[in-house]
Amino acid sequence: MSLIISSIVFIGAVITCILTGCTLVIGLVIGLAAYFVCALVQGHDFRSVCAMCFKGLSTGMVVVEILLIIGMLTGVWRSSGTISFFVYYGIKLITPGIFLLITFLLTSFLSYAIGTSFGVAATVGVIFMTLARTGGVNELITAGVIMSGVYIGDRGSPAASSAILVAAVTGTEHMKNVRVMAKYAFIPFVACLGAYAVMSMHNPIQQVDDSFLTRLSEQFVISPWCLIPAVCMLVLPFFKVKVSWSMLASIASGMAISIFVEHISFKELFYTMILGYHSNTDFGSVFNGGGLVSMVEVVFIVGISSIYSGIFEETRMLEDFQSRIEIMVEKLGRFPSMVLVGLVLIAMFCNQTLATIMGNDMMKRPYELSGASDYELASDIQNSIIILSAAVPWSIACSVPLSFMGVGLGAMKYAFFIFLMPLAYGFEKRAGWKFYDKKVDL
Repeated sequence: MSLIISSIVFIGAVITCILTGCTLVIGLVIGLAAYFVCALVQGHDFRSVCAMCFKGLSTGMVVVEILLIIGMLTGVWRSSGTISFFVYYGIKLITPGIFLLITFLLTSFLSYAIGTSFGVAATVGVIFMTLARTGGVNELITAGVIMSGVYIGDRGSPAASSAILVAAVTGTEHMKNVRVMAKYAFIPFVACLGAYAVMSMHNPIQQVDDSFLTRLSEQFVISPWCLIPAVCMLVLPFFKVKVSWSMLASIASGMAISIFVEHISFKELFYTMILGYHSNTDFGSVFNGGGLVSMVEVVFIVGISSIYSGIFEETRMLEDFQSRIEIMVEKLGRFPSMVLVGLVLIAMFCNQTLATIMGNDMMKRPYELSGASDYELASDIQNSIIILSAAVPWSIACSVPLSFMGVGLGAMKYAFFIFLMPLAYGFEKRAGWKFYDKKVDL
């Protein structure tokens, strides 16, 4: 009974935060207090419950370190002109028959490079939506293409906070998961390329507003030097350099370019890394954002959610739910069960992070008992909860990027990658196709 009451308090607090626009941190703290009391009611003493909390928090601290580095990275990529460099040459490559294709490729690349769906949707997405509107291209189709692109990186980029979180909660190696994600994405990515190439030819852009190029070159120095942070971030991890070191190398090179190429003062750069990039011009404001402050709420969410995991694991509160899920896994299989559980969690919490942590807590034992490895659990979470968060209309993974671009839910029917990815992955698993690293047991 105490567990049911605690769960009602938790879910009610989260939903209230969502409806009122308050930070989810408040709802999580209230829920944490409820489950803490629940553990005490079940017979665990105060000191042991505190120990559970610290054990869970220690797991989350690994993710927190990376999240803070990502915050600085996203600020520096803006100030160094790295994002604007790709936007500038992406626009220059546009011809009438390939506008949508260029949009997909550019958003895919940038989201993979910096690991953020929101950041790319709010910058590149907004610019290309403006080009689509002034050039006579269907805005819903364009927004759907952008949604596909931004979630390629959000799902499996070395710098994606969601991918790092999955590795932390499942106890797997992050870069192994990244390689698995890249291999399984091949078929959906190629299918999207073909579909968007055809759609580009049937929805050509009538004109490209060249004033964007002028304004970009006025705001930033468009130089090949701007490529260096991207090269560091994308190339070094595949030479077995730790992701955190690759990010730091990208930040260091971006800082040098910001000072010596973009002529930003060290003081301004320091503020950018902490508070995010802020432009004084109307056009430049499109690139605003990033910095350590952009990760503060996420850091608190991850930290508090990790404490939840510690309590659930030690008290075995979720055993009854897990027993029911075990029956479902036997009947439907592991991945279909993960999809169903994941969709329920996303619908309840409207949040990728909470759904991921709760999904791992609920599915870990059923996966272990059915013979699955931690890497299969991690892969299934990334190909269900992480990507399908963007398919639930009231989830922030769907609503926030669409609001940046100023379109409604009608755009989602053109976001092919979001739906093709779990379908293709489920089919490949059932068919026994081996696209993954031989050292990783899926």
